[in-house]
Formats: sequence, structure tokens, C-alpha cells
Amino acid sequence: MGLLNFLTRTELEKFGPPTPEEFSEIGVSQTLLGDLALKHLSLLQNPTGVSIAAKLRLPPALIEELLYQLYREKLIEMRLQSAGDNTHYAMLDQGWEHLAQLKAQCGYLGPAPVSLEDYAFMMRLQAGPSSPASIETVRRAFSDLVLPESLLQTLGCVINSRSALFLSGPPGSGKTAVAERINAVLAGSVWIPYAVEAEGEVIRIYDPHCHTRVVEKATERDSRWVEIERPLIMVGGELTLENTGLWWSDSARFYDAPVQIKSNGGTLVIDDFGRQRIDPRDLLNRWILPLERRVDYLSLRSGKKIELPFEQLVVFSTNLDEDRLVDEAFLRRFGYRACIESPSIADYTEIFKRAAARRQIAFDQASLSHLLKKYLAEGRSLKSCEPRDLLNRVSDICQFRGLAPHLSSELIDLAWNNYFGRASVSHQASRTATIQATAEPTVVTS
Repeated sequence: MGLLNFLTRTELEKFGPPTPEEFSEIGVSQTLLGDLALKHLSLLQNPTGVSIAAKLRLPPALIEELLYQLYREKLIEMRLQSAGDNTHYAMLDQGWEHLAQLKAQCGYLGPAPVSLEDYAFMMRLQAGPSSPASIETVRRAFSDLVLPESLLQTLGCVINSRSALFLSGPPGSGKTAVAERINAVLAGSVWIPYAVEAEGEVIRIYDPHCHTRVVEKATERDSRWVEIERPLIMVGGELTLENTGLWWSDSARFYDAPVQIKSNGGTLVIDDFGRQRIDPRDLLNRWILPLERRVDYLSLRSGKKIELPFEQLVVFSTNLDEDRLVDEAFLRRFGYRACIESPSIADYTEIFKRAAARRQIAFDQASLSHLLKKYLAEGRSLKSCEPRDLLNRVSDICQFRGLAPHLSSELIDLAWNNYFGRASVSHQASRTATIQATAEPTVVTS
């Protein structure tokens, strides 16, 4: 870790990771790099030092040294070109035999990995946001939601401390919407590697399905690192205990990092906590030490454990009773707890107005009053998601009828019945009346 050892946060944000100029600054063995270079060489047409360096994301001068060593081992041949042209390389029979052995051990084919030590250093250097959250930045991130001031204050403390958050509340109260927006307050970007080398094994870190790249700056840097937006990863009922460990592919012959490692530097949301295919206590037992110590211990195929950084903000979101999920000892370790209650009439009205404006539906107080009376008549609790859902149905009905979106008591009733499963009530009453009418004898008068 010679190059990164003295790197500051300011230097990283301005220039990116520095380019290694010597093999000792790369952090991984020359043997591993030579093996990776041979894999890339075997797939290229007319491979040169420059083209192979582009694949490994390392300086051409260092790659030429690797290729010369492969040449001396009689794995490849050099084809010298005319003056000014690059040296071209080709595989030899011994090289193909060696390549078959390499692929049986490790099939990774991508940029050169960084060392586990360098990865841990970089994640800790970038763990916190580049600037702390303030009440203004929190309000801005949650401006499209109607939330109490006390909750915004709590969220600001969670974001700055990056403590775990246990977020509870009834279904439809907006827990997922709140969890999604927490990550937007984390300022700055994060540099992550394409892959990490640990104990001779390769672990892929960068995942285009989870990570969004930042437009590259025109500066010279170590291209084995990718600048991304702070990741937001959400997992729900599909999460299993196996998903929290290193995933080994028998076909690819390398490891893929689990969700908690891919979310380093950002936010990991466990949505619908308690509805996973594993007991919630098993998941908490798995992560209770990483949540406290900011490190996770993962096992390789060999049984050897490696230590990886656990540097993300974790949100456990649930609509279940917390007493059913965890005991007090666990809750103390979460750092922060917040409960999103059902909205007041004033908050519901504000949510309804905003939802109507987004759909270009003129607000009508009489229609809203009619809607609120229906809640009261049926003894239903107000939910933050329902103005959006009901207005979506109003829009659907208007579109089907060829009308401009608008509000009326009739449309509110139809949307209500469709949403709460009462769509067939009036139809059933009409059908019953028809049956009764046809069952009565016809009276003929003169």
C-alpha cells in the first residue's frame, strides 16, 4: 500500500487514486498479473503491450515487463515489427497448456485486482460523506415527502453518524420512500475497484447492476478503480443467509461480493425486514458484530476467513412489531430507531394536494372532504401512500371515459371501491334487484 498510504481525502477527491509506477505499488503479485495478462493475450488479435495494458488497466511499461517474463518462460513469442511499431505477441503451445491450467483454477478476466489492504484503506477513507448533512440538506432530500420535523432531525443524525437505523411503521406509511432518500443526503462519490485479490483468490466488487459510474475526469489515475455514485442497494424477501457470504461460481471460477460489500460507501436497505426466508434473528446475529466494528469476516472455499470493510449505512425497514423481530439487546445496537406514524388529517391533505398537482388534477376541497368521510365511516386509518394510489385510479377512470382528469364525489367513490375491493358492490346490488324483479309474477290489467 505504498502509494495509498499517504493519500488524503482531499487528494483523492481532486485527482483520484494515483497511478502505480512500480510493481510494489500495485499491491498484488507479479505471478497473478502475468497469469491475467496471458488470459487477455490469448483472446486478442495481434496483441501488443499497449492493448494488453488497456485490458489490465495498468501502465504499458509495467505490462511490457510482465510480457517479457512470459516470453522468457516460453509461454509466448515476440514478433518484432518495423521501427516505430509496437511489439506484437502470440501464444505458444506451452502457453496454451499453461492457460488451461490457469482457467481451471481461476476464470477471472478483467482489470487487474487491487489488494485487500488497499481496498480496506480506501473504503475507510471515503466512508463518511464529503460534507456533513445539515437540516437544510435533509429537508431538500425529503422535500417531496410530508414528514414531521422530529423525524428529519433523527435522519440527519443517522446520516452523519452512519449508524444503523431501525425504521418501523404500518404498511403504506412511506418507510421505503424514506429509506430510498437517505442515500441522496450522503454527499460525494466513491472510488471502488473492479476486483480485489485476497489469499490468491479474486473477488469482483464493481457491479454495473448496483453501481452507477460518474463521468470520468480527464486526469491520470489508477484505472483499476471506478468512481461511482454512493450506492443504494435494496434487498427484500429474497435475502437469504447465503447472500451475505462470498458467492463462488463454479463456471466463472471466481468470487462475487455479497450485497453488504457492494453497498460500501453508500446505503443498504433491508426492506420488509422480518419477511425474509430466514429468521430475522439469524440475520442480526450474522451482522451484529460488523454493525459494531465496521468489519465483516467472510469465508473462502479453503475455509480461510478474510476481513473486509463494512462501511455503509444500514436501514432495517419493517411494518412488523419490533418485539416479534428482535429483543432489547439487539435494539440497543442499532444506534437509532424511528417510527413513521399514520399521517394527521393536515398531513394527509398536504400529501393529497401534492399528488393531485403532480397529476395535473385541480384540487377540490369538497371531493377531499367526501374522501375523508369515507375513512371515518369505515374506520380506516389514513395512510401516506393512499392519496397517490387513489388519484392514479381517478386518472385511469377519466382516461377510460375520455375525460380530462378531475375530481368529483362519484370518481372518489369509484376509485375507493376499485382500491379497497368494493368495485362489484353496486353491480351486485343491481343484479340482485334484477333477479328479484324477474322472479315476481307479471300482473296484466285490462
